Amino acid sequence: MTRRRVGVAAVAAWVTLSVGGSACRPTDASAERIDTARLAQRQVRIEQALGRTDSAIARWVLPRELDEISGITLTPDGRLLAHGDERAQVSEIDYRRGVIVKQFVVGTPTVRADLEGITVANGVIFMTTDKGVLYEFREGANGTRVDFITYDTRLGRECEFEGLAYDHTINSLLLACKEVETEALKDAMVIYRWKLDGGGQRLSRLTVPLTAILPAIDEKEFHPAEIAVDPHTGNYVIIASIEGALVEITPAGAVISARKLAGQHDQPESIAITKDGILIIGDEAGKRPAAITLYTWPR
Repeated sequence: MTRRRVGVAAVAAWVTLSVGGSACRPTDASAERIDTARLAQRQVRIEQALGRTDSAIARWVLPRELDEISGITLTPDGRLLAHGDERAQVSEIDYRRGVIVKQFVVGTPTVRADLEGITVANGVIFMTTDKGVLYEFREGANGTRVDFITYDTRLGRECEFEGLAYDHTINSLLLACKEVETEALKDAMVIYRWKLDGGGQRLSRLTVPLTAILPAIDEKEFHPAEIAVDPHTGNYVIIASIEGALVEITPAGAVISARKLAGQHDQPESIAITKDGILIIGDEAGKRPAAITLYTWPR
């Protein structure tokens, strides 16, 4: 596949915005024809929507290359990074204005794998495959390639992973199990913790009985698709695409809430929570194009 360079502040293809009941027309994808005044208006509307009681803030339609938006994460300075499923291209999305700021790729040639999650920890970026193989790399400039190193957690036989986050309080990556292969853990939601440095045991496991989750969402199973850490409470927030549900737990495994997703989500595969109270949900393409949707999140 030919690598496409994207100019800084290029519009995220044809994007659509709905804020406070109003809608903007689709925006042209050409960087030379960006209406900067309109982008500024979008950002103002986002800020205004945060002060309202309405849960929905905006929905941005993504370019085709993010049809399989498998993972999103926020950098420490609040920028949103996203990646697709089979090709290690990272996109920075300005989620307040609906534009792609930059894109870079990992590896020469570009890494191709079943990539299922992304997070930022200690100044570097990690992505995971469904088998728990971790790719570590530095953030790149627009249009560049970056080198990487890999770690094999050796958990591929125990779980099919979908979801990666970072808990800074224990300096550990969180790997959420979509499909649990260990028979003794079939009745639990399983999250593995992979400690990045320091002494002691590197790997630990958090299990949450499904009996604490399933009645609240009226489902027989629960398949995590992504995990995020609430920046204010430190709680873990897990989204399940198959069940269309959202679960919040404490780091100790106590269930705070479990509910069905509000709004229209065909295939919600990724989540992030901002410091100023925005829940971002990424949907892969299905009946409708891929998109990210912004909601208010309690602080």
